[in-house]
Order: sequence, then C-alpha cells, then structure tokens
Amino acid sequence: MKILVTGCKGQLGNELHEVLEAQRPGITTYVDREELDITDRDAVETFLRHGDFSHVINCAAYTAVDRAEDEKLACSAVNIDGISNIARVADDLGIRIIHISTDYVFDGHAYRPYTESDKVNPMSQYGTTKRKGETALLGLSPESIIIRTGWLYSPFGHNFVKTILKHAASEHSLRVVSDQVGTPTYAADLAQAIATVVFAPQWVPGIFNFSNEGVCSWYDFAVAIVRHSNIDCQVTPIATVDYPTAAERPHYSVLDKTRFKATFSATIAHWEDGLVRCLNRINLNSIN
Repeated sequence: MKILVTGCKGQLGNELHEVLEAQRPGITTYVDREELDITDRDAVETFLRHGDFSHVINCAAYTAVDRAEDEKLACSAVNIDGISNIARVADDLGIRIIHISTDYVFDGHAYRPYTESDKVNPMSQYGTTKRKGETALLGLSPESIIIRTGWLYSPFGHNFVKTILKHAASEHSLRVVSDQVGTPTYAADLAQAIATVVFAPQWVPGIFNFSNEGVCSWYDFAVAIVRHSNIDCQVTPIATVDYPTAAERPHYSVLDKTRFKATFSATIAHWEDGLVRCLNRINLNSIN
C-alpha cells in the first residue's frame, strides 16, 4: 500500500499526516500545490504514473466560499478540473480515490438530516463546483469513495473556532448567526474516519456522509467555544439577513451518518466532545 495525500497543508491534510503516520508510518506521500498542482493535467499524470500509488486521498480544494462568487474560474479549476485530472489517471492505473466533498451541495430546505441519496441543489459557486467535482469523479472513476462533511475546524489554518477565539479575546461581545444549523466536524475525527476507510478490509465505493454527532447553530457553536475557553464574552444571536455574505448558505445542512457507521462499524463522537479536544490542543500549543 502506498498513499498520496493532496492538500497536505490544509486543516484536514495536517490532521491526516498525524493519523496516518501514527497508524502506518512511512507509506504516505504528502503534497500541496507547490509539489503538485492538481489543476495541471500533465503534472498530475506524470506524478501518478511514476508514483506507484495504491490510493489517493484528495484534500485539495478551493474552500473560500464567499470569494468563490467572484473567483469562479479559480474555484472551478481546483474543485472540478483538479479532481477530474486525478480521476482520469487513477482509473487507468487502478488507484483508489477518496475525495472530500461538502454539505453545501444541499440547499438546506430539508427537515431531517440529509442522506447520501437525497437530491442535491447547491446554492453557491463553491457548492456547485464541489457537486460537479463529485459527478466528474464518479463518471471517470466510478469505484471511488466520496466523503461529504461540513463545518470543519482544527488547530490548523483558518476556521470558525479560531476566528471566535481571536475576536472573543479582544471584544466584549459577538453577534453570530443563529438560523443556520448543521454539525461542526473536528478535522482530527474526520482524518481518523478516512484512515478507517483506507485500511478497511473491504473497499466500498460510493458516497458517505461524515461529521461529528449532534446538531447546533453557528450561535450555539460560538457559545460553546467561549464557554469551554473560559472567555468573558457575550455572544448574541442574529439572523442571516443581519449578516449578509456574498455566497448563500444552506439554513440546514445536518448530515445523516447511518451509512458510514453501518459500513465501517464506526462510533462517532459528539461535536462538543470534538470541540473540547481541539481547544485543549490549541491551548497546549499556545503554552508551548
């Protein structure tokens, strides 16, 4: 087994490095854009054909949701063309692909957690390109696995948790949207889930949902971040209309994880448990 992880400098890529090296050290190659630009079709083909890889875990993505509304070509290049470039070569070489997608492929009009077979209807450029990337991948390499997730955070990079910590430490109050509901996903838990898939005794292609358990709004999430960090900051709920953004976001994007749990005999931690573990790591890093 020889694994390639793309997007290794992102939140998930960093967590995957820790998980994979702890479980199967030395069998994974980690690349970011500097080492492999997945939008360069020739570069991807050359890299994969000479790499003797058995698996590709594609964490590379354009994830600036609001900026994507203006940078449509850049977003499409990574989220559609990039995975297409990988899929063409991987299918020819028999390489297995795990690709990370998003809850933003849904429009948020549901009244219950989304299953893998529910109708997609993305509302933003980001969500649209991620959905087109899913379609391209399954068309070119139908034995691939897609993992949809959402509200990702970690001690690495830019994310909601670190943003709230930064502002709560310097401001007496914060206003946070309370009418967008989903489930925060600790990237370390997603990385462990991906490792479970890679090292599972049986390869099961298709789409799987994964996030932590539970449901909350961005407001609830912010309140928990402040509370568990013992920061004296008042968090006030506001409506989406009071916090306009360039990209429209689903008001409800909770994912049903039944298929993942049943297929891989997995137990998934509650989102608040993941948050506490992440905050402990952030605090430890700040001390050190």
